[in-house]
Amino acid sequence: MLKGNKVGLRARHEDDIPVLLAELYDDVVNGSRAEGAPWRPITPGSKDPRLVGDDKNDAVVPFSVVELDGGTLVGTATLWGIDNHSRSAHIGLGLLPSSRGMGYGTDVVAVLCHYGFVVRGLHRLQIETLADNDAMLRSAERNGFVREGVLRSSAWVLGEFLDEVLLGLLAEDWKSDLRG
Repeated sequence: MLKGNKVGLRARHEDDIPVLLAELYDDVVNGSRAEGAPWRPITPGSKDPRLVGDDKNDAVVPFSVVELDGGTLVGTATLWGIDNHSRSAHIGLGLLPSSRGMGYGTDVVAVLCHYGFVVRGLHRLQIETLADNDAMLRSAERNGFVREGVLRSSAWVLGEFLDEVLLGLLAEDWKSDLRG
């Protein structure tokens, strides 16, 4: 398990799936805001990649996020779009509604940075998020990510176009002790 100050990132366990399905992926608004595609329900028992990791896919590394105190599941984290040639990847995370606003997001981003830069030897990490996702923007910036641009009206979300913010962090600019 990878450990931060508040959370640990570990492999997805079978008993995580019903919780994630019920509390994260069945939420139409959250799913519509988090995915680059229209929300659709996930069938129980599905091998949907958001729920079930594929150990053969080197471009995506999914984690379950758990509290260090007690091991309670609080969400998901993913390093995705891993490009071993350019040594870059994207960061994604989703916290269960009951776990938001507790500083877990900042810690998850920090642990994913450690995994990307130290464990994987990547050079660049990137985050794309909706411009009104203040929690993700704060979590990214507290870990040293820099706003590199705004993709105007680039995301179709529940009947309207929304702006996305592109943030990046280079290995040489990352400070492993930087926490929110």
